[in-house]
Amino acid sequence: MSPQTLVTIILFGPIIGAAIAGLFGRRIGDVASMAITTGLLFLSAILSWVVFIQWTWGGLQPFTVTYAPFIQVGNFVSNWSFRLDGLSAVMLVVVTSVSSLVHLYSWGYMAEDDSKPRFFSYLSLFTFAMLALISASDFMQLFFGWEGVGLASYLLIGFWFKKPTANAAAIKAFVVNRVGDFGFALGIMTVFWAFGTIQFAQLFPMIAAHAHQGWHFGNWDFNLVDLACALLFVGAMGKSAQFFLHTWLPDAMEGPTPVSALIHAATMVTAGVYMVCLLSPMFEFAPVAKHIVVFIGAITALFAATVGMTQNDIKRVIAYSTCSQLGYMFMAAGVGAYQAGMFHLFTHAFFKALLFLGAGSVIAGMAHEQDMRRYGGLAKYLPVTFAVMTIGTISITGLGIPGLELGFAGFYSKDSIIHAAYAAGQAGDAMGYFAFIVGVFVALLTAFYSWRVVFFTFNGHARWTSEDLEHHWHNRDHAHDDHHASHAQVETHSEPDHGDPHHLPHESPWTMRLPLLALSLGAIVAGVFFEEKFVGAEQHEFWRGAIYTAANNHVLAPLHAPLLIVQAPLIAAVIGLLIAVYMYLMREGLGARLAAQKGPLYLFFYNKWFFDELYDATFVRGAKFLGDLFWKGGDQKIIDGLGPDGVSAVSYAVGRRTGLLQTGYVYHYAFVMLLGVAGLLTYALWAWNH
Repeated sequence: MSPQTLVTIILFGPIIGAAIAGLFGRRIGDVASMAITTGLLFLSAILSWVVFIQWTWGGLQPFTVTYAPFIQVGNFVSNWSFRLDGLSAVMLVVVTSVSSLVHLYSWGYMAEDDSKPRFFSYLSLFTFAMLALISASDFMQLFFGWEGVGLASYLLIGFWFKKPTANAAAIKAFVVNRVGDFGFALGIMTVFWAFGTIQFAQLFPMIAAHAHQGWHFGNWDFNLVDLACALLFVGAMGKSAQFFLHTWLPDAMEGPTPVSALIHAATMVTAGVYMVCLLSPMFEFAPVAKHIVVFIGAITALFAATVGMTQNDIKRVIAYSTCSQLGYMFMAAGVGAYQAGMFHLFTHAFFKALLFLGAGSVIAGMAHEQDMRRYGGLAKYLPVTFAVMTIGTISITGLGIPGLELGFAGFYSKDSIIHAAYAAGQAGDAMGYFAFIVGVFVALLTAFYSWRVVFFTFNGHARWTSEDLEHHWHNRDHAHDDHHASHAQVETHSEPDHGDPHHLPHESPWTMRLPLLALSLGAIVAGVFFEEKFVGAEQHEFWRGAIYTAANNHVLAPLHAPLLIVQAPLIAAVIGLLIAVYMYLMREGLGARLAAQKGPLYLFFYNKWFFDELYDATFVRGAKFLGDLFWKGGDQKIIDGLGPDGVSAVSYAVGRRTGLLQTGYVYHYAFVMLLGVAGLLTYALWAWNH
């Protein structure tokens, strides 16, 4: 089978599954809907690995498959196509692998939900949109996939639509992303206006010759490449939940946990990073835009890490962790280490999906309780979940053995970003040193809050009782309308814990544990196996021109720095681990006592730097005030008041008063006629005399 045929099956398999489950799910039943969508996703995942292996070790060359014309208006030409290169080959395995495992995981997690065909249809629809995005050969298809994943995200976040909080979170995600997408659309318009094409193959060779082309607007002069890249990055900020446009991501945890793993950890939120790396031929000639990317990425990493330290909802902590890791990826792209950014994207997909799905296993085993303050001592009840979440935590914190270069996936990818930032600083870019300092400090914070989750959840004394869990299960058994049931209800009804009349925490079914084990393998080996390919000596052969680096870009060259600088990320991770051990193991309860004091810094972090309150006071209330002003003041009082409503009111008033003359009495009419005759005679006499 040719690679062109393989990628066609990979692309269209998920949308076929989505259509079957979405249109015929009620007819064919739940099991058939789940089996078809999951089977097609696993087929796409297997074929994606075949293509990736052919690309990595088989010498497969870049190609584009054109399926049909999309838009043709003058010079504006867009086609439906599939572009395969190093970037899309990597994204294929990330998207399809995580999506297929999430489909399998959802068999257990959504077992008691009454809308399984709809849920699996949405999952497959999202996967198709993501595949369309990563395989685009021009900006128009990229924008189509971009909006497609936004739509699927809205549907999945608000899947439990009877929950007001889920509806609010879905709307918030949709609106905030529209802000970023407006900038993205302006960036595409700027590219077409400046270069006359949206085809990547035509555009990228033109950039170097137009690197200094400017645009004069009013009293300002803009570099066109810088302007286009900055606007396009606004779109990436929205989709990847970067600082200022980040507020939707934590609220999106209202969706089912498989949604959190698929969309908000491994795939959709990385679309912005992928887009910046894809546009490396443009960003390499846009120094101002690159500095913006570095700054926003660094601030996002710092912001999310500080907030993650104080959150108590297990999914929200991992959500802020996602924000922070995305900040790392953008820091890499901003200093020119696009390969390191893609490497971290690749490894992050495994360990972050693992952490989210592991959190889902904990939540299901604890009667869907998400507050970590009501956990504790769960290691003996959920040993598999404890083991896999420990693996994910080791990976995200970047722990490893120096000298031997031995560690889990995050050890390699995160270090490559921090080292590249220092190298950029050595090359004269001050923003590189800024990114290095922030990156090392955030590594410490990441280790602290990541191990806090593990220790708070699995170690220490139990902060729950079997009676509490029995009460939760009882409430859930009588709350089917919440659309929030799961596999755990089935297990607790059929398998009480060793005859105990009370429900105790327990492991997930194998449909949920198998994806966790598969992702654990990726979190362990993805770094050591692919370091040389992504950022090492074999990077040029691996990427084959998919990522462009300028002649003066040497950030991924061997780092020449003091040992302390080289080992700084690892030292920071160890310090964060030791602080967490002291606070949550050696001095159990110390963290809770510090939180109870509610100091100003804690409140600042706990309230997410007050961004929600700030946005509510300005944009939300401001928009509502303007809406009321134009609606009640402008539309109702002025336009309607002076227009149709005013005319009708005057007509009604005149008619009502005129109607008073119609009394129905003959002598009234005779009197009026007499007045008329008198008036007529008076006028006749006056006219006769003049």
